[in-house]
Amino acid sequence: MYWFYDPLFLIISIPALLLGLWAQFRVQSAFRKYSRVRAATGVTGAQAARRILDANGLESVAVERVGGMLTDHYDPSHKTLRLSDNVFATPSLAAVGVAAHEAGHALQDKLHYGPLRLRSAMVPAVSFGSWLGPIIFMVGFFMAGAFGDTIALVGLVLFGLTAVFALVTLPVEFDASRRAKQQLASTGLLSAPEIQVVDKVLDAAALTYVAAAVQAIVTLLYYVSLLARSRD
Repeated sequence: MYWFYDPLFLIISIPALLLGLWAQFRVQSAFRKYSRVRAATGVTGAQAARRILDANGLESVAVERVGGMLTDHYDPSHKTLRLSDNVFATPSLAAVGVAAHEAGHALQDKLHYGPLRLRSAMVPAVSFGSWLGPIIFMVGFFMAGAFGDTIALVGLVLFGLTAVFALVTLPVEFDASRRAKQQLASTGLLSAPEIQVVDKVLDAAALTYVAAAVQAIVTLLYYVSLLARSRD
């Protein structure tokens, strides 16, 4: 691709890429470390999630097991909380923290938390625009005239949804972690020192969302600069 040979792209993308790699290393390292620390109550991730959900009147939300590592997520369309193999049946501080975080998303859904609703509504468009946007942009970029500019702008807007989605994700994830720690304390699932450990796991996970937002914004700005330079 053209941008792989552009020094500006390398200058602005490499720091964002390194941030993303560091964020992934941190979250995996923190999860592995605290997966070996057993919760004093002996509850598993699934049990912790179930207790938080039930304590907040969400008995109808199912807790299911899903394959993979750190594939945990809450599905608002099916009102289902899915926990990965290393979280579902593991009585560790890392597992309980991750499960509580996902339960936090279920609480957001119950309360019609605005950013979560916006993020959920954006998923179809982002799934479409994240891969098609750059293709349309490059088609327009290499075309001459006003029509080419219009095509490139369409691609730019489509990809821009990815950056907006990444920004909307930040308050959703930060708020879910906040709710998780509150629930862990109020339900008595973890002690105050244990919640401090969970905080380290959730902070590391939050960094991955920050890195994703930075990468999306940097790429979008590069596309904007590329189009501006080509039309000068």
